[in-house]
Amino acid sequence: MKTRIRRSTLASLVAATMGALLGAAIQAQTVSAPGPGPAPVYQTGAASRDGIGKFYYHREIAHIMGFEGAAWLERPDRQSEERTDLLVNALHLAPGMNVADVGAGSGYLSKLIAPLIAPGQLFAVDVQPQMVELLRGLASQPGTRNIVPTLGSVDSVNVRKNSIDLAVMVDTYHELSQPHEMVQSIVSALKSGGRLVLVEYRGEDPNVPIKPLHKMTVAQVRLEMKTFPLVLERTDEQLPIQHILVFRKL
Repeated sequence: MKTRIRRSTLASLVAATMGALLGAAIQAQTVSAPGPGPAPVYQTGAASRDGIGKFYYHREIAHIMGFEGAAWLERPDRQSEERTDLLVNALHLAPGMNVADVGAGSGYLSKLIAPLIAPGQLFAVDVQPQMVELLRGLASQPGTRNIVPTLGSVDSVNVRKNSIDLAVMVDTYHELSQPHEMVQSIVSALKSGGRLVLVEYRGEDPNVPIKPLHKMTVAQVRLEMKTFPLVLERTDEQLPIQHILVFRKL
């Protein structure tokens, strides 16, 4: 014998079911909304000769190059080795842009970019106070006075939110001790539609004469960027030994 359900009870069940379905739909929309996901767990292990014993997506983070290496950044043959002129052209710079050179070091790239974006500002960011002192000297020179020397931290670029059109890291990302937090800070500083450009020595090529931990593959970079509201706009392979990866903020 079938049990009858009164109309009032049936109406309550229908309302409850519709409410549950609506709640699930809202939750699904929230989950699929773009935005940085939770930070992957960093792992620790035995440090290799060139690493810090900390791993991110199974990649050991490399030792940072100290300020003692500033002279190497300014070596006379860097232009011919790396074709920094091609890199600057690939950044699609324009007057009035605000740019962050993250891991600016001695300011080698900053001094190439700054004149091309004036009256925009070039935030030259480094975590080493000694490097920032070098950047202050550069910012006092004619033609590069739109450089803003900025002392960052291991997890922040120290640049205000939604203020920059472009952030560029040249041979820097693989040395970040807090890569997730730092990229999160950069994404926050970028305007909507702003670009993050990573330049890294080609990890796929054993003939690139750089220590393995100081090189990265395109696949590894893409893996590590996947939790952020970024889309890979293009990869550029015109440089002799480095990748250019251009991500755009959604």
